[in-house]
Amino acid sequence: MRLASILLILGCAVLFIATSTRGADSLPAVSVASGSLQVGIAEMDITPPTGFPMAGYYHERLAEGTIDPLKAKAIVFRDGDTTAALVVCDLIGIASDLSREVRSLASQKTGIPADHIVISATHSHTAPDYMKELYLYLGKEQQLPLRAKYIEKLISEPVNAIAQAYTNAKPAELAHGSATQITPVSFNRRSVMRDGSVLTWQSESNPNRIRAAGPIDPQIGLLAIRDPNRSTTRGILSNFALHLDTVGGMKWSADYPFFIERTLQEALGNDVVSLFGAGCCGDINHANPASSVRNKADFIGNSIGGSIRDELARLTPITDTHLAVKSKVVQLELQEATAEQVQRSTQTIDLVKSGTKVDFFDHVTAYKMLILDQFRHDKPHAKSADYLTWGMSRSLAGIGDTLPVDVTVMTIGHDVAIVCLPGEVFVELGLAIKQASPFRTTLVVELSNVVETIYVPHRAAYASGSYEVTNSTVKPGSGEILVETVVTLLRQAAMENR
Repeated sequence: MRLASILLILGCAVLFIATSTRGADSLPAVSVASGSLQVGIAEMDITPPTGFPMAGYYHERLAEGTIDPLKAKAIVFRDGDTTAALVVCDLIGIASDLSREVRSLASQKTGIPADHIVISATHSHTAPDYMKELYLYLGKEQQLPLRAKYIEKLISEPVNAIAQAYTNAKPAELAHGSATQITPVSFNRRSVMRDGSVLTWQSESNPNRIRAAGPIDPQIGLLAIRDPNRSTTRGILSNFALHLDTVGGMKWSADYPFFIERTLQEALGNDVVSLFGAGCCGDINHANPASSVRNKADFIGNSIGGSIRDELARLTPITDTHLAVKSKVVQLELQEATAEQVQRSTQTIDLVKSGTKVDFFDHVTAYKMLILDQFRHDKPHAKSADYLTWGMSRSLAGIGDTLPVDVTVMTIGHDVAIVCLPGEVFVELGLAIKQASPFRTTLVVELSNVVETIYVPHRAAYASGSYEVTNSTVKPGSGEILVETVVTLLRQAAMENR
């Protein structure tokens, strides 16, 4: 018998065994030789129905229609036995309950390890406020049928996107690099004031404003996925640090990433998928402190999309495509929520519900305290469901003094690192990771797997105060712990590549 025939029989036997050991609903295993990276891309619609609650603010508002669709877009990397998936959703954040459901189901369906799967949010404020509805659904509690049906879709479609991307994974040519966003669309929204404090959302016309409290990150990290047979671009993963809250109104919209994709499709064809990962933009907004006119979603998205388009021809091909995935669960200390604080918070929320105007920061603090109350205590001081819409959690209820968050790093050869962090992370922390990274292109994607940190400022910001610090559930130093963890994982991946 020829050697080729023997190898063919052995290969078929291995495939049969791998397939037969999977669950009935799982996808068949496909043999991928180590060192030959395959990439799959897929997208699914996750637009809610009209009448579903909208996210973004501290009061309920029900959607009145759709401007542009919300999507879950997945990219799957396969290199021999190593697999990884990133699915980016047009949502304001990823609740721990949602990430656990999606990762578990996607892992069962594809065989990708759950800790190699990341579900991230773009942070659109014209997306659904789904967390309480998800909480009710998982607890089999009573809710409106329309809302329950959407929660089923919200869980299933990101799973389907991962499964489809896993199935259609094939050899790809990858190219990496970055574009610089020259047209000003991002601005540090925190200002140093004359009394030494820091305030958010201040105009340069304020005589007490001295300067911006921090930098921006003008770099757009890029990874292009091309078909080697047809030399066409299948997808582009981009990463930029700019908060999404540029649309407003009462209709569903993916915000400026929609216009990034439209710009790229005009240049590359309608089949190209644009996956946008939110960079570390906890302190970055689209409002220019020097101007009373705010840039709109189309201007911002078209500008960023144009910067990406103009850089594509100069991206560097990746020759070493070895895939490594590192993941670690980090325990971040939660802030306190005493019985007295919780009682005051319920009184504040009751005032808001009655139509009484309260100080915005008092409202934010009250909401945070009620979220912390359900996390820290087996028997919360207040009944959370009576006061909260977002921030409700089955998986984190009674978790204790620390919040478990996932930190995941996916690397491709010596060239590319995709870093996935929880919460809304300050730009300085993202820049610190990029500066310490041993990889040529590092994309730092926030709002991954866990949103319940809310903001993650750097340590100095806690001393300065203002909105982002008020709206953080974790203690000072949490951001630095994330940076230290990431840099350690990046170094481990780099050493393996040697």
